Amino acid sequence: MKFCNFHCRSHLRVGAITGDHVVDLAAAAAEFRNLKIDPELFHCVDCLFYFPKAVTAARKLVNAAAALQKRSPKWFIPLAKVRYGPPAPNPSKVLCIGQNYVDHCKEQGVPLPAVPELFCKFATSIIGSGEPILLHKATTKVDYEVELAIVIGKAGKNIPAAKAFDHVFGYTIFHDVSARDLQFASKQWTRGKSPDTFAPTGPWLVTRDEAPDPHSLAIKTWVNGDLRQNSNTCNLVFGVPALIEFLSQTITLEPGDIIATGTPPGVGCFRKPPVFLKPGDVVRMEIAGLGALENPVAAET
Repeated sequence: MKFCNFHCRSHLRVGAITGDHVVDLAAAAAEFRNLKIDPELFHCVDCLFYFPKAVTAARKLVNAAAALQKRSPKWFIPLAKVRYGPPAPNPSKVLCIGQNYVDHCKEQGVPLPAVPELFCKFATSIIGSGEPILLHKATTKVDYEVELAIVIGKAGKNIPAAKAFDHVFGYTIFHDVSARDLQFASKQWTRGKSPDTFAPTGPWLVTRDEAPDPHSLAIKTWVNGDLRQNSNTCNLVFGVPALIEFLSQTITLEPGDIIATGTPPGVGCFRKPPVFLKPGDVVRMEIAGLGALENPVAAET
């Protein structure tokens, strides 16, 4: 299934994608009382991670809603009218991996890493598709990086690679916006990676059964319609099981946590000459089967 958070008045609601519509799950549960599904199962997206029966219930509601499509109830919303929030907005951790594409390492002229290169972003960086990336006054060299993100659905520590997928709820697109001048001014990358709005995610959260092989997905970035990144997740140095095994050796992974798996070649700072984001730009990112994440770029006021 494909789940999303979407804005309704002053708060976020949980939806499921079916065709070119979003089903408001709590509203649908209230409508289909004969299914005896508690609307509170969809109080927030975190319920999907903690209550497996919520996913099963969502499938029943989507099937029931599809039969009423021609009636166009208010809780059956065309995608064109949806304003998205981030699909996993409350992670306890945002764990990011650098230098994790073979072709990106080749682009930089650096050897493949012996172990995953870990850094972190903060939850305050997270925004949804359609929300503006703010160019903060402290930086003049802001770059784009498309990444496949893993969203954890089951807690675990010391998870062996063979059981890693048991802990994956699903996948989404992750934009690791990077202030290169701040990033490279220090041996630690945190300041350049974690400004507010520097982690757009979405538009949806796709359950792992709909992406059974996350290591064979086309991954691309356009800036103002110009194709900048064009690779495939088959070029990952460390795949999903290896990353979960490595990270969980020292970090307890919890439901809703995000693991961003690294970016392919074509980023702005390694172009000749370098090209950085500017106000008015529009960045569009696609990963096969995961939708399209698109965000405008604006100056901080």
